[in-house]
Amino acid sequence: MILENGRPNNTNDRLEKEIKAYDFLDSLNIKYDRVDHLPAMTMEVCAEIDKALGASICKNLFLCNRQQTEFYLLMMPDNKPFKTKNLSAQIGSSRLSFATAEYMEKYLNTTPGSVSVLGLINDTENAVTLLIDEDILKDEFFGCHPLINTSSLKIKTDDLMSKIIPALGNKFSTVELAAE
Repeated sequence: MILENGRPNNTNDRLEKEIKAYDFLDSLNIKYDRVDHLPAMTMEVCAEIDKALGASICKNLFLCNRQQTEFYLLMMPDNKPFKTKNLSAQIGSSRLSFATAEYMEKYLNTTPGSVSVLGLINDTENAVTLLIDEDILKDEFFGCHPLINTSSLKIKTDDLMSKIIPALGNKFSTVELAAE
């Protein structure tokens, strides 16, 4: 894995949704580093990617309430456990569960294993609320996928808060998930 600056030079074999993620970041003048890799399907692969990036890739969970009428994208550290009850109480939502792949495709134009905050560029209805664990905001950088799990990006957390979130227009809240 080689750490590169910005988008790939050749995008001929890249998916349209990946290129859209780069276009979005570039339109906001956000500097980012990128590493291309095998599909990130195991924690071992993710650990190697984190090492190459010099930042931790966030765990991103796409959630919904029991009625499937409220949708949430949770960004959390990869080493924290997810406790549904704790998060549900903080956001005042009925019992949360993982949203289906169909809703993920509809709102984020991505598939399981590739979810990231950049998927919100496809949420034209602003139907998804972004939830960020407070520990994500303590690091200078965070890692995420550009809507595919064969590339990962290193982005300044300050750019997330000052540029990306305002440009997206989605509601967002900071949450506090307990560590074990």
